[in-house]
Amino acid sequence: MIDFFLSHLECKQRAVWRFVSSFILIAILVACSDPTLEDGAEFRLSIRAEPPTLDWTLATDSISVSILTNLMEGLTQYNADLEPMPAVAKKWETSEDGRVITFYLRDDVFWSDGKQVTAGDFEYSWKRLLNPKTAAQYAYFLFDIENAAEFNSEKISDASKVGVRAVSSHVLEVKLKKPVVYFPSITTFMVTYPMREDIVNQYGDQWTEPQNIVTNGPFTLAEWQHEYKLVLKAHDRHFEGRPPIDRILVYVVREPTTALTLYETGELEMMELPPVAIPHYKKSPEFLSKPQLRGYYYGFNVTKPPFDKPLIRRAFSHAIDRSQIPVILKGDELPTSSWIPKGMFGYNPDIGLKFDPKKARQLLAQAGYPDGKGFPPTLAMFNSESRNRVIAEFLQRQWKAHLNVSIEFESQEWKVFLSRLHLDPPPLYRLGWGADFPDPDNFMNLFLSNSGNNHLRWSNRRYDELVALGPGIRDPLKRQAIYDEAQRILTETDAAIIPLFFRVQNLLLKPYVRGLEMNSMELLYLKRLWLEPKGS
Repeated sequence: MIDFFLSHLECKQRAVWRFVSSFILIAILVACSDPTLEDGAEFRLSIRAEPPTLDWTLATDSISVSILTNLMEGLTQYNADLEPMPAVAKKWETSEDGRVITFYLRDDVFWSDGKQVTAGDFEYSWKRLLNPKTAAQYAYFLFDIENAAEFNSEKISDASKVGVRAVSSHVLEVKLKKPVVYFPSITTFMVTYPMREDIVNQYGDQWTEPQNIVTNGPFTLAEWQHEYKLVLKAHDRHFEGRPPIDRILVYVVREPTTALTLYETGELEMMELPPVAIPHYKKSPEFLSKPQLRGYYYGFNVTKPPFDKPLIRRAFSHAIDRSQIPVILKGDELPTSSWIPKGMFGYNPDIGLKFDPKKARQLLAQAGYPDGKGFPPTLAMFNSESRNRVIAEFLQRQWKAHLNVSIEFESQEWKVFLSRLHLDPPPLYRLGWGADFPDPDNFMNLFLSNSGNNHLRWSNRRYDELVALGPGIRDPLKRQAIYDEAQRILTETDAAIIPLFFRVQNLLLKPYVRGLEMNSMELLYLKRLWLEPKGS
């Protein structure tokens, strides 16, 4: 829990500071409201942390995605059924053998500085993602492309051998190693957005600052006051037409109670509800809820004792009564011991280590810690957020009650937490994963040996083989069997992660906001919003 290591006096001081800082933020927002803006011109929402980066090659988190989704457009975009449809690409063609996809770009897509978006902008972006010098965690996303993995691992150094090239200014050709039925869905995701080589080269690490960045989406980045707010302005030359909303104000509000106060006082149009507030608002017409293709888990750094032993990892998973999670979070979460989420092909609720405290104690004893005796001091880590704190306290109680072990929890701010995971993952840590595209491969390839998002330091050759086979199997029964076996390796045999639940998005939205389409991937398309006059 966040205040676990603070003294009583420090806790009081922290509580006072939170109250004062929340009051100051509310006062600032009220004072800075612009009375000259007409109704319908401005939409205000909060995010729980500063975006770690707006470089879409390097971003890995949902906060950055939520901003970038509204600043940029890719080759394709999702419709309401999460099917890829044309965006910057007006159409695409697939060769008979399924290994070559040709994208034909629209000629009316412009960057915010007036230059036309070209196929070369995509080729540069994709090869920058794959370049080992970039060290992008999402590089593996394009490993189905010819020579992509080889270029990224420096087995080859010639980028021209990678199977993506601009045939002309409006034709992009992609050569795959094998047919990949979901590849058009991949091109909806931020790491495949086009990028301007001249801008990156000119401004270096500062190219994403508002005065430097160029984007091609429905909004432009007009202002970024770090740790306070971002301002997005409507892009007049967006190919789908200028959005109805003139400005999007995105405030960084770390405390959920502060965000709720801002919403109730009319300073926000939308906010995500903290668990404690959900019961109160569930019957409100402003309450919106949608199950997500988003898993929540605790991962082990399998190289660090005591979790280098599978017996101990299995014991910790068996010792959790996941049925209590919806009770304590109050948001209709779906408890799970498996990894592929409900609503996605490959979901199998029978997979995983179920709650069995007797079995958990037996496994711990086999590992050399009968009744928890002699179990070493162990650190678990989570990023600072109310839901995460509640879950951490729950797990702490579960492991004490069923294994008689005491786990020390520590919280960190989001950007610091991500950096720690990348450089030196703690023995046990909280993380979640939301679908980048609605296919089980997106959840399973996260833990491949060569995945930049695999912080477990875990590798299993059979798992890698199975996940590599999955995308090319067309028979649904055979494909299901492949993912079942891979999931059992991940969650049962090696028990490298402890899946806990699938998330539900719970929002409050003002009644005069129209056009919001919630989806199971938590994608927030603000270009489709409009506001009715208040009180109408």
